[in-house]
Amino acid sequence: MKKNKDTCEIKFVDKEKVDRARKLMRSDDIIIRLAETFKVLGDPTRTKIISALLAEELCVCDIANLLNMSDSAISHQLRILRNLRLVKYRREGKMAFYSLDDRHINELFEHGLEHVSER
Repeated sequence: MKKNKDTCEIKFVDKEKVDRARKLMRSDDIIIRLAETFKVLGDPTRTKIISALLAEELCVCDIANLLNMSDSAISHQLRILRNLRLVKYRREGKMAFYSLDDRHINELFEHGLEHVSER
């Protein structure tokens, strides 16, 4: 029988470590919302939109032009991002301008970029 080098060879549970980890774990509701956020950011188009909005507030037409996509396709992606509170919009006359919802989105994105750029 071939042994896995990346698993324990014996069964031993350190109950103190497990208890400490359990106390620090977030509720299932929070974990599910975080997983949904990462899932939404797993789409390259939505990631590009976030990247563009890091620079400045943009309207749907601006983003569509930047990404070479239709306004309706961008609107669909923005709706998904808005539903998870990753972006927000404000109206100015007949225009709707999008920006990141808060500084946390910027920080999350910047940390992700640092992580993938380190290799």
